[in-house]
Amino acid sequence: MTPRVAVVMGTRPEIIKLAPVVAALGPAASPLATGQHWDADLTDVFFAGVGMPRPVQPLRGVGGRDRAGQVAAMLTGLTDWFRTDRPDAVVVQGDTNSANAGAQAAHHLGIPVVHVEAGLRSFDRAMPEEVNRLVIGAVADVHCAATRGNAEHLLRAGTPASAVHVTGNTIVEATRRALPAPAVRAAVQAAHGVVAGQYVLATVHRPENTDDPERLRALLQALDLLGLPVLLPLHPRTRAALTAAGAVLPPAVRGTGPVDHATFLALAAGARLLVSDSGGVQEEVTVLGKPLVVVRNSTERPEAVDAGFAELTGPEGVLPAARRLLRPGWPEELSRRPSPFGDGRAAERVAALTLAAAGHDGAGVLTGALAVG
Repeated sequence: MTPRVAVVMGTRPEIIKLAPVVAALGPAASPLATGQHWDADLTDVFFAGVGMPRPVQPLRGVGGRDRAGQVAAMLTGLTDWFRTDRPDAVVVQGDTNSANAGAQAAHHLGIPVVHVEAGLRSFDRAMPEEVNRLVIGAVADVHCAATRGNAEHLLRAGTPASAVHVTGNTIVEATRRALPAPAVRAAVQAAHGVVAGQYVLATVHRPENTDDPERLRALLQALDLLGLPVLLPLHPRTRAALTAAGAVLPPAVRGTGPVDHATFLALAAGARLLVSDSGGVQEEVTVLGKPLVVVRNSTERPEAVDAGFAELTGPEGVLPAARRLLRPGWPEELSRRPSPFGDGRAAERVAALTLAAAGHDGAGVLTGALAVG
């Protein structure tokens, strides 16, 4: 019999990163949407973009709550759902409230939990995501670490070595599949009024940047000083923060609505530089071979920094970091470097480990998984 695997997703990055896993699991996959992201621009367009029908959404009223309210509502709702329609395993991805609730609900019911992108650590508990990572790490049964560094974090925390596997990150194959052909990229860039190699692509959405009006203004001013036009797709949170702060985009910065994944990648591929506080963008630039200024207090993805693709800084350091990343010859060097996040076969490894956890022999399709135990 084909096992049933619930694949829990609630945010745009989870849709993108779990789509290859859902495809690799085939008929065993039962995607579930929590409704953490409820805006159609952050959900429906991304399901369509990865070719996934909109999953079953057993929960209502999750989006828009504060973090505690979201986790509580999702934990209760997913527990009820799993109790009624029990899967053989549950897959969660990353460090969202949805992943936290999905992992706990499955664990409390004795259902095996597979954590995709396990072992990331910023060691900054002021980040809500860091607490989610710690909780999921405590209850997961199978830890699919993107890198050996992530695996080492888990081992040092006492996770059994037999439960930790280095699979790579599914963002590599997701990015490769979603990146439009060169002609389409050129058309997308033209439609957005930018010329390849002559603009900056920026994203801002993390609370540490949007919830502090002075920091948000400082970041916008830094973007204005880069000497190139800046394209800024606006996350709903950022747009609301700008309105609340009475802030106006400076002359060099042009805001747009949210864009789907393929459009974002087309714009990223043509940008001379990216500036972002996104975790996923830190991974995507390593696949695209692009330089990135990460505007955050800390990062759980030091691999992008260590490999030379990114620099971590606050708003005050954006301009000097950009100058270093754009020094003569360096962008060309980055375009030739391999991504530190894997070889593009993570999804098949995750799927095999998941089928094994669900009681199905996945060894026959486990090609190249790197168990550290």
